[in-house]
Amino acid sequence: MSASKAKKAVLAYSGGLDTSIIVPWLRENYGCEVVCFCADIGQGEELPGLETKALASGASKLVLKDLRQEFASDFLFPLIQSGAAYEGKYLLGTSIARPLIAQWQVRVAEQEGADAVAHGCTGKGNDQVRFELTYKALNPALKVIAPWREWTIRSREDALAFAESHHVPVSATLRSIYSRDRNLWHLSHEGGPLERPAQEPEEGMYQWTVSPQQAPDEAEEITVGFEKGVPVSLNGQKMGPAQLVQMANALGAKHGIGRVDLVENRLVGMKSRGVYETPGGTILFLTHRELESLCLDRDVAHYKEHIALDYAELVYYGKWFTTLREGLQAFIAETQKTVTGWVRVRLYKGNVIVTGRDSSESLYREDFATFGQDEVYNQRDAEGFVNLFGLPMKVRAMRELTEAGRTRYAVVEPARIQRD
Repeated sequence: MSASKAKKAVLAYSGGLDTSIIVPWLRENYGCEVVCFCADIGQGEELPGLETKALASGASKLVLKDLRQEFASDFLFPLIQSGAAYEGKYLLGTSIARPLIAQWQVRVAEQEGADAVAHGCTGKGNDQVRFELTYKALNPALKVIAPWREWTIRSREDALAFAESHHVPVSATLRSIYSRDRNLWHLSHEGGPLERPAQEPEEGMYQWTVSPQQAPDEAEEITVGFEKGVPVSLNGQKMGPAQLVQMANALGAKHGIGRVDLVENRLVGMKSRGVYETPGGTILFLTHRELESLCLDRDVAHYKEHIALDYAELVYYGKWFTTLREGLQAFIAETQKTVTGWVRVRLYKGNVIVTGRDSSESLYREDFATFGQDEVYNQRDAEGFVNLFGLPMKVRAMRELTEAGRTRYAVVEPARIQRD
C-alpha cells in the first residue's frame, strides 16, 4: 500500500513534541485524516488540555480512554504474579503498558473505519517493536506508519523547528534534556546526562520519589493483603486495582523506595541507560514474593523463577499477545491459587523490610521446622537420605581415589619452606 492510499490513520498520541508534529506530517505526507488516540494509564498531569492541543495540531478528533483499572487488573497484577523483572532489576513499567495502548489503538481504528495506525517511536528503541507486534497480532491488515523511520527530522531542534513552521502548540523547549515515560506503575528517565553511565543522576531529575536521605526518619509499617496472588488490600482496607497501586505509590515515594539505575540490553541490540522510579511496584513485588515463600512448594517456586526470566523477556520484547505468554500465564495462574494471606513490611529510607507474613494456605509447619523435640520428623531418617542423595558424588570420588586415598578435591598441604 503506498502512502497516498492511506485514508484515515489513528495515531498513538501523548501530546508531547514528537506525536504533536506527527499529526501535520501525516496529513502532508499521507494526505489522510488523523484521529488521535490517548490511553489514560495514570500519567496524570499530562492529560488536561490534550484535546485542544490535538485539534490545534490538525487532528479531526481525540479519543481518550480511561484504562487505569484495566491496566492494573489485566496487566500489572499478572506481572506481579509472574515475579518477572527484566535483567533482574527493571519492573517493566514502559514495556507492560505498550500492548494495552496498542490493543486499544487497534480497536479505535476499527471503530473509526481507519486503514492505518501510526506511532511516534524511534527506530532505535524497543517501543516500535512492542506497538507493531501488537498491531500484527490483532489486525495485520492495518497499514503501519512509523514517521521516525521515514522523515528527515533527526533531532529535537529539528522537531521544534517543524512545530513552529506548522503552528503546532508544544510545551517542549531546547532545555528539556530528559526523555520520560510515566504511568500508573512507574516513571522512567533517559537521555541527557544519563547517557554517560559513570555520571550520577542529579537529584533534581527525580520527580516522584523523595531521596532516601531526605525520607522520614521514622519508619512506617504497612500490611499488604493478597487473594490468589492478587493484591487486594492495604492496611486491612480493600480497594480497587488502580487505587491500590496509587496508594502503594504514595507510600513508597514518601520513603524513597523504588529507584533503579540500570544499564540494560535493548531488544534492537544496543545498550541504554535508564533510571526508573517504581515505588508502589517495588513494595507489591516484594510482598508478593514473600507470601509465595509460605505458599509454594520448593519445586514450584524454583521452576517459577526460571520461567520468570522468559516472561520478562516476552514482555520486554513486546510479545504479550503470543501463545507462549498465554501458556506461561496459565501456569502462573495455577501456582497462585494458594497465594492468599498478608505480608507486613517496614518502609524506611529506600528500604522495604519484611517483618511478618501469614497465610491460611501456608506450607510452613512449626512442628517440622523446630529444633526442639517433635513427633513428625525422625532425624535418623536423614542418614539414608544423605547417603542416597550423595551417591553419585561418592561413586565418582571412588573412581578418582589416588594411592594416598585422596580425590582431586582434597586439600593438599602446602610445601614447607626450607630455611637455612
